[in-house]
This record gives sequence, structure tokens and C-alpha cells, in this order.
Amino acid sequence: MSLSKRYNPQTAEPRLEARWQEQGVYHFEPDGEGSVYSIDTPPPTVSGHLHLGHVYSYSQTDFFARFWRMNGNRVFYPMGFDDNGLPTERLVERRLGLRASDIGREAFIEQCLAVSEEAEKDYRELWQRLGLSIDWRYSYRTIDEHSRRLAQWSFLDLYEKGLAYREKAPSIWCPECQTAIAQAELDDLERETTFYTLDFRLTNGSSLPIATTRPELLPACVAVFVHPEDGRFTHLLNETATVPHFGQTVPILADPGADPQKGTGAVMCCTFGDQADVEWWHTHHLPLVEAIGRDGKLTEAADEFAGLPMAEARQVIVAALAVDGLLLGERPSAQSIRIHERCDTAVEYIITWQWFIRLLDAKDAFLEAGEQINWQPPHMKARYQQWVENLNWDWCITRQRYFGVTFPIWYCNDCGAITTADPNQLPIDPTNQPPNQPCTCGNTSFTPEQDVMDTWATSSLTPQIVGQLLQDEALYETVFPFSLRPQAHEIIRTWAFYTIVKSHYHFGALPWDAVAISGWGLAPEGTGKISKSRGGGPVAPLAMIEQYSADAVRYWAASTALGKDAVIDEQKIQAGAKLVTKLWNVARFSQRFLTTQLSDYPTIRPTPADRWILARTQLLIARATQLYANYDYATAKSEIETFFWHDLADNYLEMAKMRLYAGETAADGAKLALYTALLTTLKLLAPLLPYVTEQIYQGLFAEADGAASIHLSRWPVVDERWVDDTAVSLGETLLEIATAVRRYKSEHNLSLGAELPALHLATTDEELANALADSPADLISISRAQAVHINQPVGDGWDVVVRNGRYTLALEKR
Repeated sequence: MSLSKRYNPQTAEPRLEARWQEQGVYHFEPDGEGSVYSIDTPPPTVSGHLHLGHVYSYSQTDFFARFWRMNGNRVFYPMGFDDNGLPTERLVERRLGLRASDIGREAFIEQCLAVSEEAEKDYRELWQRLGLSIDWRYSYRTIDEHSRRLAQWSFLDLYEKGLAYREKAPSIWCPECQTAIAQAELDDLERETTFYTLDFRLTNGSSLPIATTRPELLPACVAVFVHPEDGRFTHLLNETATVPHFGQTVPILADPGADPQKGTGAVMCCTFGDQADVEWWHTHHLPLVEAIGRDGKLTEAADEFAGLPMAEARQVIVAALAVDGLLLGERPSAQSIRIHERCDTAVEYIITWQWFIRLLDAKDAFLEAGEQINWQPPHMKARYQQWVENLNWDWCITRQRYFGVTFPIWYCNDCGAITTADPNQLPIDPTNQPPNQPCTCGNTSFTPEQDVMDTWATSSLTPQIVGQLLQDEALYETVFPFSLRPQAHEIIRTWAFYTIVKSHYHFGALPWDAVAISGWGLAPEGTGKISKSRGGGPVAPLAMIEQYSADAVRYWAASTALGKDAVIDEQKIQAGAKLVTKLWNVARFSQRFLTTQLSDYPTIRPTPADRWILARTQLLIARATQLYANYDYATAKSEIETFFWHDLADNYLEMAKMRLYAGETAADGAKLALYTALLTTLKLLAPLLPYVTEQIYQGLFAEADGAASIHLSRWPVVDERWVDDTAVSLGETLLEIATAVRRYKSEHNLSLGAELPALHLATTDEELANALADSPADLISISRAQAVHINQPVGDGWDVVVRNGRYTLALEKR
């Protein structure tokens, strides 16, 4: 099969993708030969349209999959869809313009399933068009029956081990989503706010000024704290103060957590404004005043302000304080608040019944697990360590929502005891099905748990879900522990951490050998990270692929190292398209010369240029293989591309063209070198540019190389016959000469193809002189000189263009 004049990726890429799927090129063979390389692929959250940021990170995972597959590994590369829980609920609410409470639980769940199925079809279409080498037979949804079964099994196992517990305690609460959330789901938001200085009254009638940014929490004020070493307040310890406007009397207590430099040095403790309030309340056994409701509004504890949203309540209460003469001052201040990462809403802390997974008791074990994992890039391990070291809460896994995995438990209506489902009942919805045995007290009347699990409670089991634990034990034992977990850096604290937690608690093992942390794809002009739930960015991925090709977009994704953010750069994508075109053109030029059979190669006598490109090829193989194996695809791409453009296309082909066109035995060395260098270049680029490399391989190399696809072919290995430092050095000299000749022609307004009467090279380097004298064709080809003279006298009609310690180069004037 020959190559057409032009390569059209818009038609070639879909055709090749269909061929790969039809032939099962990426199918995993559980019983095959070779080591297993298993990938715990991140299931994209079904929360909106995929964007170029996803293309950026998922392409990088595919680079690894393709590299290890070509190195003889059986690559297990599945794909999932994270379609249970809050993100999918919010997508449905946005699309349909309603909440679950508007249509009822069952109808809302049906809408969630329908919307997620539609979104997943779009996701798969993009992944296939991008060329991800996924085995689609191993697809899953985190809401499917197997995932729900495993999530419920996990909960029951943790509950039986005493690692899951239910408690009525302060919880991090999102008023917008109206659910408890975990510490890992918090982000920080820097904003400008106002410090209000309020007049608390002491028992002697004097004023105790206290500054706060949240006067709306005054009805929940239960204490005033000062630092134990702050001499300004020592005499007030164990006294009381009266809360302005609301009138309750609260103790003045000492705690090291009070910052003498903040505000007035005295701080009010309310239940609850932040985590410090929670800790003080617990440590000092303070009373509880529940002034904030689940809807984010003030409760009846706020008297005449009940029912006001927090922001409005702040303004109204400040106005009332001013009227009372209790507002002593106000000033602007920078503030960092905690917000829910899903909706950017400022969180509150309220008392609720929640289920928790114990984390704080096992922090040392989680830190040790992190030490044993290969983090790529290595500095990402520090992010994991910092997260674990700074944990302050156990993992809250309950969500007061509708769409998600239910808890397989009921509460006895007589004694309140918990009854759990039998393992053979899983998955089960306790709201539709009772337990199959009475309570231990004999009662048969139960209340089912209405809450659903945090989506991370399921996603933390992706190795078990895709490995089919409880369903295909042979497969699970083959792929677990996984070789690689690829993921983004912002979910180290959630997905990576929670997966390590579950693997440690359930199996006492690491879930994977290595973690590859990707950066973000950033919108142009510094507009920040792109988000599915916020529109997906300015350019749709499929539109960019159709305009430039999937290979060109993947080229952009390969241009930035693992762990680093990258701005969406259309110029970089255009550079990728240019490389695709150049590869095609070089291959088309080369195809007429790639006829020499491998069996004939031992009789070939390569020239210095041939030996140089063959030696450079071996160096590139060793270097690129090492870089890929160390997850440094970006440097590998850069060095392969430099070799292709500079060494092969710009220089070697110019050195070899005359011999190639001349034919016969003089061309055999060039044919051997060209065949080897071009095939090697294609294979080394195949993980990054799978389409154009496959098309060229099928047209020029597949029959002789013997593989059905370049992606199933053997990764290049160093051929010791061509490892030759002397050949590399000699080739560099040829490049110096070629550069000098080109510069000479440019300075004399000659075309690069203009012939010169003669080239003279004088040198005391005997090895250099003999090599060039033995194969003058290389010098003739790069200079277009009609004659080459080595160490012969130079006449007056010559221009000396190079004179250095090794040689003198002169060109005869025209």
C-alpha cells in the first residue's frame, strides 16, 4: 500500500479508530503472555461537557498505556463514568431547572439516570475520537449494580470493623446543596469583608470591645476567648460578658487558639462560625445554640431575625447594633473563607446526624502508605503528606441528597438499634425493601436510612469496581494492585487519599504502584482552570480536533510535563498539525526507496552519513525509552521531534538524496539508514501521535515489520551494531560543513541547490580524512560540489569558509 499525496486526518482518523475497535487492537488478554500493566483510569464526573482540560490530562494517561503496550505488556486500560451523587444531581437541576423536591425522589432519580446516560455517550465519542487506547469492554458506571454492591459491601465491612460510626456532631454543611460534606471538599476563597467592633459589656458595666466579621452569629455566642498569656485580659478570666443586643451572659475563658494580634485580642465563640468554634465548644464543654438552619437561614434562636439568610441577617443585625449604640466601629479586612468546591457556596457548621469513617486514628499508616507509592512528579507526594498531616476531621460519608448509593441499614423503631443488610441482599435500597430479619429486640418495625453516600465513598473503590472484585476474582487478582493511578492534583486529597484509605482498611495493601499527577488545562488569557459544570471553556474539544486533527491536539497535551498546568495554546496545536504534515511528506518521499530487504542488509556498506544517522537513532532509542519509562513524555517528545526535524529531515535526507536518486548499490546504505530511522521515529512517536504513525506504518512498514498495528508492534531496542561514538562525531562534522556551505551560499546570493565547482577539505585528522575520502558522496550531496578534494593544494580561486583546529574548508569560486 502506498501513501496518498495528501494526508487528510478528518477522514483517516475516524477510519483508523473504527479499525482499531473492529480488530480489538487494545483488548486486554487476562490469560495472555507478558507482564500486566493495569491503569486505574479516572472516571470523569458526569457534571457537564468535557473540555480541553480533560483532553490534556486523559491524553497523558494514553501516552503511558501505549508505551507499555508496545513494550510487550498486557495493558489493562478501562474507562468509567462517575455518575452518582451530588455533581450529577446538580447537572440535572441545571438542565431541567428544578430540584428533587419539585418532582419527588423516584422521578428525580430517573431524570438523573437519563441525563447521565446521555452525557456518557458524548464522553465516549470524544475519547474515541481523541484516540484513547481504551478497552471499552471494561467500562463501568459508579451508579451501576456492581458499583453499588461494592460500595455497600465496603460500608458493611468498615462498620463491622468499627471503622464506620454514626454520630450527631458538628458537620461541615453546604446551604446551597443542603447536605453535609467532607473536609476534602472544601476550597479556600479570598475576599474583602468588614470587621465590626462590637460592645460586649462586663459585669461592672465597662466595655469589652470584640471584633468579628460575622455579627449574624451573635445569637449563638456561648463564650469569649482570650490568649492565656495576653496580659490585657488576665484579670477578666472566669468573669462573664453580656452579648450585645441579644443579652445572653457568656464566660470569658483562656485558650491558646485565641490570637492576640487579631481584632481586639478577644474573640467570641459561636456555635458555629468555623472550625475553631467547633474545637473550643468540644474542648471547653460549652452549651449548644443552633442558630443556623439547614437552609442557611437563622433559626428561632435569633428571635426577630429568624428566617433571614445569613448575608441579609448580617446587614440587619449590624443596623440594629448601630441603633442600640453597640457598634463601636468597622473597617475593611481581607478574609479567607471555606467554600464548597462544587458550588462555591460559603459553608456553615451545624449539628446533624452523620456517618463517618475513622481517619484521625490511622494518620501514621496513611503517611507510610504514601511513602511506599511512586509519585510522579515526585514533589506531588508532599501535597499528599501535607493533607494527611493537617487532617482535623474524620471522613463524613453521608449526603442529604437523592441520587447516589444508599446505606444498607435500618433503625429499629423500638430500641433504635442498627440493623444491617445481609451480603446476599446487596445492592439494596432500604427505602424500598426491609431487612430479612427482625431487630435483636424482636421488633420488625424499622426506619430506613434516607441519606446516600458521598460519591467518593464509591469512587474510592475504582480498583475493586473495574477489577470486578466479588464478581471475577481471577481478573481482580490479575490486575490488583494496579500499576498506575493517573489523576489531577486537586483531587489528591479526595480520590487518591480515600482510595488509599479504603485499600488499607479492607486489604492492608497499596492500591497501586505509582500515581501520575496531571496539571490543569487552563483557559487562554489567564482565565483559570476550565470546569465542566461552568460551561467547559471557550473551545469545544471536538471542534478543535476536527479543525486540526486529534494528533495535533495530543501534541499540545504532550508539550507540558506531568504535573504542570498548561494554557490552551492554539499555536502549539498548529505546530502539532505541522509535524503531522511533515511526517507524511517525509514518508511519501521515502516510500520509493524503502524496498531493500532486511536480509540484504549485512552486505551493505554505509557511508559516514549513514553510520551517523544509524548511531543517532540508537542514542535516541535509549534516551526516549528511559524518558517514557520515567513518565517524562514531554522531554521524549521534544527530543524525538528534534531528531526528526534536524537530523533526519533537514540534514540526513540532504546528505542521502543524491545516492537515493542514483539507485543501485550506492543507495543501499541510505535505504537501510532511512528505513531504520523513519520506522524508529514513527514507533517512538506512536504513543503521542497514534493516527498518522499508524497510517504511515500500514502503508510502508506493516508487511515487513509483521505487526497488525504499529501499536502492537515491538518497541525499538538499541541495535549494538550501530552504536558508534566515532560515527556520531563524524556526523556532527558533516553537519558543521553543511551549515558552513549553506551560510556561504546565502551570503553569496546562491540558492541552496546551486552547484559549486569543488569543495576542498584539509585536515591533520587522519581518521576524518580517510572517512571522507572513502565516501565523498556525503560531502557532494550536502554541498552540491562537482568535486571533492581531501588534503590537496588550494589555488587562488578558493574561498576559505571554515578554519578551526580540526580542518580547513574551502570552496572554489564560481
